[in-house]
Amino acid sequence: MQAFEYASPTSVKEAVDMLSSNWGETDVLAGGTDLISLMKEYLHTPKRVVNIKGIKELGGIRKAGGGLRIGATVTIDELAESAAVRGEYPSLVHAALGITSPQIRNMGTVGGDLCQRPRCWYFRQGFGLLGIENGASLIPDGENKYHAIFPQPPAYYVNPSSLAPALIALGAKVKLTGPSGSREVPVEQLYTIPRDNNSRETTLAANEILTEIMVPSAKGVRNATYEVRQKEALDWPLSAAAVALKMKGSTVSSARIVLGHVGPTPVVAEEAEKMLAGKSLTQDLATEAGKAAVNGAKPLSENAYKLQLTRVAVKRALMEAAKLKA
Repeated sequence: MQAFEYASPTSVKEAVDMLSSNWGETDVLAGGTDLISLMKEYLHTPKRVVNIKGIKELGGIRKAGGGLRIGATVTIDELAESAAVRGEYPSLVHAALGITSPQIRNMGTVGGDLCQRPRCWYFRQGFGLLGIENGASLIPDGENKYHAIFPQPPAYYVNPSSLAPALIALGAKVKLTGPSGSREVPVEQLYTIPRDNNSRETTLAANEILTEIMVPSAKGVRNATYEVRQKEALDWPLSAAAVALKMKGSTVSSARIVLGHVGPTPVVAEEAEKMLAGKSLTQDLATEAGKAAVNGAKPLSENAYKLQLTRVAVKRALMEAAKLKA
């Protein structure tokens, strides 16, 4: 690990003042479950690390504006155990508990989950965010069984966040704070496609901090997350689906379906959403929605199996949200 300066501010303003406007010069430390690994592998070599764990205003979960305000340094375990979250947002609880390592749940933070870097092994082995060598991506014809089935060239990695699909389905926003003040951004707009290996995969600026997440009320909204992973021990999902349904009886008034771990950004399954509107939700309709959700997918040479996993994830999430029995 390269030597670095360590700072531990006690306010957001103080923390922002310590950040550089250029990526790579400074890094924010929250739980550290991802950053420390990146630094050990020399993938991140910051001159300064700014620890935000001591900033009290970044913690806590409280009701706000009819919904919830979740501080960026709230741990995954705190989120999963919160009575306010459990009562209204089962999709967030499911996603949080899907992180099966107690150690990571106790250290990892909500903000860190949203801002973690891709788990793509080309990136983690030093080939850059886009896996480019000699001007071409190594991924389409390489080892790509865990990569995107909704790629957005030149990006083939998958968004690693466990919470983002559920937050997008629920219509959540994040607050980003920098030298010029704060701005609110829908979680869906937090992610972007990098232009090159020197770009980042979020719209967060180098001198900004994600300070809180605002989740609107989910009263009357049936929501669920379903993930498919290779093993029950610590592992990232191969595919995931988060849904939020507004229903009148068994009829769907409107639906939000968001896919995770299948694209460089979370994928909104618009065709499946439209299919459900105005219809009575049955197991057969949930199956058809799962099929519609992967229309337009472009699997790579080794990951077509993710199509079926995603169909199942959507079906299961819909059935869980609507309390349908298999």
